[in-house]
Amino acid sequence: MTSDQVAQQEQPSRPIRADQLLVDLAAPQRQAVTHVQGPLLVLAGAGSGKTRVITRRIAHLVLGIGLAPWNILAITFTNKATGEMRQRVAQMLSQRQAAAVSINTFHGFCARVIRDYAADLGLPPGFSIYDTVDQTRAVKQALESLDISSTNFPPGKVLAAISNAKNELLDAEGYSSQANDFYTRTISKIFTHYEQTLTKNKSLDFDDLLIKTVQLMQRQPEALAQLRERYQYVLIDEYQDTNHAQFMIAHMLASEHRNLCATGDPDQSIYSWRGANIRNILEFETHYPDATVVRLEQNYRSTKNILAVADGLIQNNVHRKHKSLWTDNQTGPPVTVTRCYDEQHEAQWIVEQFHRYHDEQHIAWNDMAVFYRTNSLSRVIENALRKAATPYQVARGTAFYDRKEIKDAIAYLQTIANPLDELSLLRIINTPARGISDRSVKALRAHAAASQQSLTDTIENPQDISALNSRAVGAVKRFSQMLQSWRTDTAKTQPDSLRVFLVRILNESQLETYYRKDPNDPDGEKIDNLGELVSSAQQFDQEYNFEHQDHPPTSLEPKLISYLEQVSLVSDVDSVNSQQGAVTLMTLHAAKGLEFPLVAILGLEDGLLPHSQSQDNPRDIEEER
Repeated sequence: MTSDQVAQQEQPSRPIRADQLLVDLAAPQRQAVTHVQGPLLVLAGAGSGKTRVITRRIAHLVLGIGLAPWNILAITFTNKATGEMRQRVAQMLSQRQAAAVSINTFHGFCARVIRDYAADLGLPPGFSIYDTVDQTRAVKQALESLDISSTNFPPGKVLAAISNAKNELLDAEGYSSQANDFYTRTISKIFTHYEQTLTKNKSLDFDDLLIKTVQLMQRQPEALAQLRERYQYVLIDEYQDTNHAQFMIAHMLASEHRNLCATGDPDQSIYSWRGANIRNILEFETHYPDATVVRLEQNYRSTKNILAVADGLIQNNVHRKHKSLWTDNQTGPPVTVTRCYDEQHEAQWIVEQFHRYHDEQHIAWNDMAVFYRTNSLSRVIENALRKAATPYQVARGTAFYDRKEIKDAIAYLQTIANPLDELSLLRIINTPARGISDRSVKALRAHAAASQQSLTDTIENPQDISALNSRAVGAVKRFSQMLQSWRTDTAKTQPDSLRVFLVRILNESQLETYYRKDPNDPDGEKIDNLGELVSSAQQFDQEYNFEHQDHPPTSLEPKLISYLEQVSLVSDVDSVNSQQGAVTLMTLHAAKGLEFPLVAILGLEDGLLPHSQSQDNPRDIEEER
């Protein structure tokens, strides 16, 4: 959100009348919007106005029946969908009403719940959320400690196994009880060590956000009662892509008031590889026998020909709920098949089509996209776009935060917010070099382990460690004092802005000077990236201050924690700039929930789409379809 957008939002807004919410809705949409009491399943075909129904339903609950907006929880699949939903709700409610509605992703919602009930879970409010890079480091540490080959047990595959277990609400002990062969027993050992690292560092991974929320609801009846009292109406989008943990969270929240609205479409389920369970939507009426079912079957987006081809294809699936999709749109040109010689010819053909639409129909570059099954397929289309001097952007949002200079800066913030985060502390203890050698770090860690102290406590008194010489003791002491001064400042009652605080850290840590002098970065790209991080902190300042204007924080600490939470939950799609004037390249999975007037899907061939890993499993083939 830019400063102009914030200023615009701060202008007084006026909610529309309740009866105006229904004027332009079709009968099934109106039924879904006005349903008030009891469970509701909305089977929404592609392009059937699903987001409109969800946002109008939120507005109707507030304006039509007088529900307090803070009693509504709406959960969407991506950060981008969350932003769009917030925007649409803000156009119908007053500023304060719209801000009071809880609209979030599952992981974002769970992170907020865990912050609120951190003490009940044995966590500090500033607990760390480990991204994929941090998780990989933790697994590598486990492999090294257990003397297990990373060749035989690649960290990525280990993390996938751990994630699948957690999505089924299995912790390390639960997984171990089911391990019955050499492979799973070895994974169990790594899992146990990995969990010990997270516990010691007071850190959670993405899946922990879900599993800890479930545990809180199961083990803390008072906390569950408070959550149920607050969130009396729960709306969940993309229900077909929820996993077991997410199902449990929704079910426990809604089981008392029973006002659960699930919106989705089994025909659009694409996340089983992340643990999504299509049975959650297929068996909704089993879990809620009194549910009202509304089918949104009119497509507002596609031509008749396109809809007929898509509907004809998906009807080959068995595990689905039938919908009779139809549209009042024009018939449109017939669907044609173009056979290409190879991937270079395919990429060249796509780029030629894009240029034709751009020149003849004046479709902007940012209204075009190329989708593919896996990221590796982007190389050829990128080459073709470059040769044709066509601007493009690749949707890999996490890549910015995975850059070394950004990870270093974030590690400083993480260490300030969570002194027990040893992974972050080890990353920055000698970055930039400050006279603390690897040998000194080993001595510090050995002393911490022997004395059963945290590494943060250990570096506060380095003079107690005989293995350190006087120079190392001085360097460690100065580093510890610098961290402590920053932590003290986050608790000040008249805090600096987050942007000012980050600039100070980059200067006092010498991180900016370090990267400004980096001989391997003559173009100053790393400094530009750090500048972009400062800009993101300034933008967050504006958003946070706007959202908390009624109850501004008394110190910088809660804002810092919220910023780190936002950074840790960033996704690929978040990097897509629809105003950039460039063709967008992304995987089919990342494209979920986005719309483009002109789209090319490359690699439609056996082994790519459908993927080779799916071809022996009828359920997987249905998902590919």
